[in-house]
Amino acid sequence: MVLSGPSGVGKDAALAELRKLGRPWHFVVTATTRNIRPGETDGKDYIFLDEPTFLRMKDNGEFVECAQVYGHWYGVPKSQVTTGLDAGKNVILKIDVQGAATVRKMAPDALFIFMVPHSFHELEDRLSQRMTESTPEMELRLETAAEEMKLAGEFDHQVVNREDHLDQAVAEIDSIIDSERRRDGRTPLRLL
Repeated sequence: MVLSGPSGVGKDAALAELRKLGRPWHFVVTATTRNIRPGETDGKDYIFLDEPTFLRMKDNGEFVECAQVYGHWYGVPKSQVTTGLDAGKNVILKIDVQGAATVRKMAPDALFIFMVPHSFHELEDRLSQRMTESTPEMELRLETAAEEMKLAGEFDHQVVNREDHLDQAVAEIDSIIDSERRRDGRTPLRLL
């Protein structure tokens, strides 16, 4: 299953709540070269790497997909996916829209969910409250978000994450995964 959506929409918060459900899922941890933010844990929220290490892994073909986003590298280590599959679990990836397009080519039968904010204004508020980006970085994220949201229709499902209603978005994602699994026995990313 691929969870995507614009920066600041609440993907990380949704994943944190989905983990608490105790389902037989494997949550892939993305690698990045960006700095760790307050409250994040290396190896849990992201795998924080220096750029030379990341680029060496990229050159060695150790990523399912990777891209430079907002001046930092992000990538899904193949080992994160194979660990979950080897354990017989469904694998959940959280990646940007660009990465989702790459994964779609490799695993077209995977389940793709796009998380959207209730309104663009809500997204602006979330990003500004994070206080992790400068004004130019914030403007770039908002411009990118507007473009990404135009691609939401390319996903199997869209889930709205309304301010102060994360529990509803999480319940909807859980329901979608369960429904898709029951409907066709879909095993995400088995094609990798």
